[in-house]
Amino acid sequence: MITKCMSFILGYKDDIYDRVWYPFQLPRSVPINTSSDIDTQGSGNLYKLPVEVLRTAVRPFNGSNSLSYSSSFGSSYEYNLYFHFAELELFEDKQREISITVNGITQGPFTLEYLKPLSISFQRLRTVEGNISFTISTTMESGLPPILNALEYYQLKQFTDSTTDPSDECYHVHKAYINRDDWQGDPCLPKGYSWSGLSCYFGIPPRIISLNLSSSKLTGEISPSLAHLLELESIDLSYNDLTGSVPDVLATLPKLKSLNISGNKLKGPIPQSLKDKSDHGSLLLSFDENQTSCQRDHCEGNSKKFIVPVVVSIIAAVALVILLSVLFIFHRKRKRKQTEVVNNTTASNKEGFLKSKNQPFTYSEIVTITANFETGIGEGGFGKVFHGHLNDGTPVAVKLLSSSSKQGYKEFQAEAQSLMIVHHKNLVSLIGYCKEDDHMALVYEFMSNGNLRQHLFCMDDATNTTVLNWNQRLQIAADAAQGLDYLHNGCKPPIVHRDLKPSNILLTENMRAKIADFGLSRAFSTDTSTSSISTTLAGTPGYIDPELHASGTLNKKSDVYSFGIILFELITGLSVQIKNTERIMHIVEWVTPMIEEGDIRKIIDPRLGNDFDVNAAWKAVEIAMWCAQRTSKQRPDISQVIAELKGCIGRNDENVQSEMTSLEMASYSYTFPEAR
Repeated sequence: MITKCMSFILGYKDDIYDRVWYPFQLPRSVPINTSSDIDTQGSGNLYKLPVEVLRTAVRPFNGSNSLSYSSSFGSSYEYNLYFHFAELELFEDKQREISITVNGITQGPFTLEYLKPLSISFQRLRTVEGNISFTISTTMESGLPPILNALEYYQLKQFTDSTTDPSDECYHVHKAYINRDDWQGDPCLPKGYSWSGLSCYFGIPPRIISLNLSSSKLTGEISPSLAHLLELESIDLSYNDLTGSVPDVLATLPKLKSLNISGNKLKGPIPQSLKDKSDHGSLLLSFDENQTSCQRDHCEGNSKKFIVPVVVSIIAAVALVILLSVLFIFHRKRKRKQTEVVNNTTASNKEGFLKSKNQPFTYSEIVTITANFETGIGEGGFGKVFHGHLNDGTPVAVKLLSSSSKQGYKEFQAEAQSLMIVHHKNLVSLIGYCKEDDHMALVYEFMSNGNLRQHLFCMDDATNTTVLNWNQRLQIAADAAQGLDYLHNGCKPPIVHRDLKPSNILLTENMRAKIADFGLSRAFSTDTSTSSISTTLAGTPGYIDPELHASGTLNKKSDVYSFGIILFELITGLSVQIKNTERIMHIVEWVTPMIEEGDIRKIIDPRLGNDFDVNAAWKAVEIAMWCAQRTSKQRPDISQVIAELKGCIGRNDENVQSEMTSLEMASYSYTFPEAR
């Protein structure tokens, strides 16, 4: 457990050791704080506490000369406790002297120096009848009440598992991706805390079997050293900024079944050895279409021998194609004119019906696609959405702009133009659009499983009888975060969604998530995290950034707030506005006291029963609370959220835990959040 006497959560990058500091206040105490600089570089700050942790403290509120606290722990473990102090008040003729007693063991007295850190540790403590109690007292000579700035305590566990196989150790992975500062220690152990992006097989010894670094902002070349990870079954390096060629040594991995390198800046051919495995069906290979399967030595080795006949053949073929194209175009134009004279409407429906991607449709084509708007499947800010089919049978969703819609011509143009240039696996794709007189529509890819709202909150609908399981919820959150990350950090200039909510997160046949309706967003003029634009308020009540109400200033962190609210909905199964007998509560207001109680089962959707991992659940709650901070400065970038969610999903890969110790519950305590 790591606690601090302040009102907001603090973590990486403020804490270089990636500790997360939670608000805490001792009973019968009052907060004190300072804005002065703390000597965090001095020898007293051996534990490298962030300065904001040391700038706050508590002291007794009634002039008492002691601070006391008692907590229940598991009796079968040992614990390490660390008390952190820094004097925040300057006295001309006095110094604060304190002693600490934990379960009958006393250390001190210690003298606190103004603005200088002091840390006192108690090692390998055993509980007394399951409890640990401490008292911080001051000496009579001091005449000043005691203080406490922060407290850490850890449960000591013995791990009997052998370390990860040396051939899989961090050397090989770090050699490929040395910039990942969240990878420390053993890659696989302890169980449930493997490095983010890794999956392991926990044999003797453990081995790395999966490497998922999609959308991780990786740069440089794909390192051949990955070939040392002989148990790898899956590698996903998609949507990064990797350059150079694809190492052919990856084909030597004996168990590799999936390799995804799409969405990078790789050049050169796909190695024939990988292509052969893909052709034989032993490897699922995903790469960009602009990469060729032609091997350099094979294509270039005999090029001189055949260059003359090849050039002659190409010229002849091109000439023939041009001649045939001219004749075809002339014939087609003549036929189209004749057809228009006979029946202009019918001809246009059948001839121009299915144009290529991102081309305009006529209104008559929209009518045909939707079978005269026969099947409505929803309604959004634009108006009603209809199910339809292109003439090749491809299912689509047609969003028709209604006359009463709050959006108009400019917003429609913004969405159509944005969607034509924005492409990502976690964003809904635009097939085409219609703008004809007063008729405007967008034609999207059809998402067969509807939207997230239907699956979370519309269980009375006969078509939605299956509860989303915990794995699906985590994956949906990760998918949505990756789509948002592309909008924020992959688009230049960045795009803010402005109305992220469950009904705008659509689900594929395999329950993978894609973000919709981001086209109404407006782009920033710069790409920094503090970039913002002033605009009219947009969004749905409950999901709107609290800062947006006060300032009208929109930025990327506004979307992060909305994402945090959606994550809370995924965790709890409750909608953003919770109705009780007295009033309507916001979901953050409802969940905060539940977090303080430290019982995760009161927070998790009861429909899940016990089918979830406790550690992963607490991690998800932590991420949601981090995103839903009231001020944008305290919220993470969505790229940080992705990294944390991957760790959360990694933990969830372990067996579901049936019990949770009181220490684990306390470590996520938000007790007395008003303290500072």
